[in-house]
Amino acid sequence: MFSPQPFRLAVIGAGPAGVYAAETLARTPEVKSGELEVECDIFDALPTPFGLIRYGVAPDHPRIKGIITALHRILGRGDIRFIGDVEFGTDLTFEELHERYDAVIFATGALKDADLDVPGIDLEGSFGAADFVAWYDGNPDYPRTWPLTAEHVAMIGNGNVALDAARMLSKSADELLRTEIPANVYEGLQDAATTDVHVFGRRGPAQTKFSPLETRELAHPRGVQIVLDPRDFEQITDAEREVIRADKRTDQIFATFEGWLAEQQRREAAGDEPTDAHGGPVQRRLHLHFWHRPVEVLGEDGTVVGMRFERTRLDDGGALVGTGEMVDYDLGAVYRAVGYHGSELPGVPYDPRRGVITNEAGRVTRGVGEPIPGVYANGWIKRGPVGLIGATKSDAVETISSLMTDIKDGVLTPAVDRDADSVLRLLDDKGVAYTTWDGWMALDAHEVARGAAATDADGEPRPRIKVVEREDMVQVARDGMKETADSRS
Repeated sequence: MFSPQPFRLAVIGAGPAGVYAAETLARTPEVKSGELEVECDIFDALPTPFGLIRYGVAPDHPRIKGIITALHRILGRGDIRFIGDVEFGTDLTFEELHERYDAVIFATGALKDADLDVPGIDLEGSFGAADFVAWYDGNPDYPRTWPLTAEHVAMIGNGNVALDAARMLSKSADELLRTEIPANVYEGLQDAATTDVHVFGRRGPAQTKFSPLETRELAHPRGVQIVLDPRDFEQITDAEREVIRADKRTDQIFATFEGWLAEQQRREAAGDEPTDAHGGPVQRRLHLHFWHRPVEVLGEDGTVVGMRFERTRLDDGGALVGTGEMVDYDLGAVYRAVGYHGSELPGVPYDPRRGVITNEAGRVTRGVGEPIPGVYANGWIKRGPVGLIGATKSDAVETISSLMTDIKDGVLTPAVDRDADSVLRLLDDKGVAYTTWDGWMALDAHEVARGAAATDADGEPRPRIKVVEREDMVQVARDGMKETADSRS
């Protein structure tokens, strides 16, 4: 049934979607039994693997380490080859891949901020939260500095990205030294003028997309006071409370909000000074606003000075409707955290409205559902930026199932050049300073050593300090590649 030659697969994108696609293929019965031999290369435009897990999640999340450990274990086995610092469409074209691989899976994710279509969104001082996340995570393709001159900042959105960004803006820079943030990020946050971060959601406290853990984490930073508006909870009916209690996740989140509100009202009634969750002095305030629909970013002389919202509610059918009541807030900066949007890839069919590669069950399609043989998609670039790791794994099962069916049906055109090292010679000839797994191991060790040589605010060694400059990352990786090659020869 299968060719005696190894099946050659290229995966574009070394984040969870790309790694799990390759791993899912490796775990199929046909591959595990040896009936089908596979040679898989995973390419990434960055010099490092792990994609959005390294460059799109707040560094103070302990669960990140677990995800990276799992991905590290997969790529470190040696049966899947990582090739970094290679940009699809520039360093390596679709035609060059087609010559060397029997199939290609695109797993490039969704990195751009989704649009927020309100007047004034393009004013100076209006930002995308995804860009801010990339900055504080040390993505080499983003600026080294970030304008943090506003005292009052708005975060538009009620998802985990909004919470991550809001927490990073409200947390002290010294507390973040316990994480892997780069030196330039620490310096920027240390000098930030931020005193108040306002998180706005269109719906109520029972309709947030937060996780219970991330909700509780909002109150963990020292010096941060959580501020809630009692009015946002008054319109919740007894029937809605029954619905809340019936859902464990929602009930946990809502109980956390109500606990904060009760403590806030107790202190106000007693005339006590506000404190953080640890009883310490307040340095910054994190305001959670619900039932607020963005209407307009207000500006003067081309710069953000505030934002207008319409108060909302749920009608009898559970639909969100406006009340007609407008509320203005004085603000110096506005961040939109209303979702991600995938980017178009050269020569790959793309739906600009959804920000995804057009596909059916992972098979990339052109025209009206016509599949392109040997071309597939996985993850957010396949289905849009929704769901977490579990959904990405399910995506991979569907995509690899389509791929295996096509292999068995003989609809794929075999690669002409089947030399596994042909692509490396091509990149060398082009002068592309690609990185490999050996290079990543060297960079990983280098970053960990930098952390061990530094200390946090409590005098403890830091877990790592990220290298930010792409040239430095590549240099450390390439030196490690050469050292490893010399030791093996």
